[in-house]
Amino acid sequence: MTILVTGGTGLVGNNVVRALLAKGQRVRLLLRDPSDPRPLSGLDVETTLGDICDAESLTAACRGVAAVVHAAAMVHIGWTRYEQQYAVNVTGAQNVAQAARAAGARLVHVSSVDALGIGTANAPADEESPRGGKTPCGYVTTKIAAEEGMRTEISHGLDAVIVNPGFMLGPWDWKPSSGQMLLQVVKRFPPVAARGGMSLCDVRDVAEGICAAIERGQSGRNYILGGHNMSYLEAWKLFARICGGHSPFGRAGVLGPALIGICGDLKTKLTGREGEVNSAAVKMSNLFHYYRSDRAAAELGYAIRPAEKTVADAWQWFREFGYV
Repeated sequence: MTILVTGGTGLVGNNVVRALLAKGQRVRLLLRDPSDPRPLSGLDVETTLGDICDAESLTAACRGVAAVVHAAAMVHIGWTRYEQQYAVNVTGAQNVAQAARAAGARLVHVSSVDALGIGTANAPADEESPRGGKTPCGYVTTKIAAEEGMRTEISHGLDAVIVNPGFMLGPWDWKPSSGQMLLQVVKRFPPVAARGGMSLCDVRDVAEGICAAIERGQSGRNYILGGHNMSYLEAWKLFARICGGHSPFGRAGVLGPALIGICGDLKTKLTGREGEVNSAAVKMSNLFHYYRSDRAAAELGYAIRPAEKTVADAWQWFREFGYV
């Protein structure tokens, strides 16, 4: 069985590629030109040049495949770059869905818990929790719109499953993406942590969940691929303990982060370029992104390894490949 993977050089996609190859599957990758050659070094994969924003290249890429894993996305937590994110996260996803439907291939759409409702420490959200509560920045709104587009295609005959990963750490984070938080916490030794929390999961577990979704996920269903629900303070202390950094003293207050976010927004207006520090990012960091993965565990066999193992392996990978 040949499986097409988009976003195969990213954190999720690269781990999915490796998991599929380990299971003896044939893998085809849709790559833009140029692409970083390191993520694919030594991997026995077929590559085809194209772009999810180019519907014609997707038609060719989907020819003869049994399934498609759509892991490509643009991630920016902020108020700018909405048009770029819409083109990739919404229009691009729709192109992939239509190409998969035309090819008669099953699709696993990699979304995010940010497209779902918000949970609490005592009541983590699941797939059926009321949607809403997230900061309506471009990334959140486009991931929600992408899921809505998927459901439209499903109503037209597409065989598709939607997975919603939590905050992922692990190896093969070439960009790096979410691993950037781990690197910054260890390198910069922040005195206080963000106020909210995360569902910390291992990207290798997520990749296994995606492989299982190809085989036995129920079409039209969402599956949360989450992990350990912990506050950012707990997570950052864990990072420091395992990686040898200094632990934060406590959680940030309300006023300080709000002022930092406002300063970030002012800098955006002055320079025309929005960085990682802005009011949208601050608001998102104040939320408790807590989730349950009971459905994925029951229907996909999704398993969550210890957080300590995830952090240690991610840190070791960053050290081995020169990020530290």
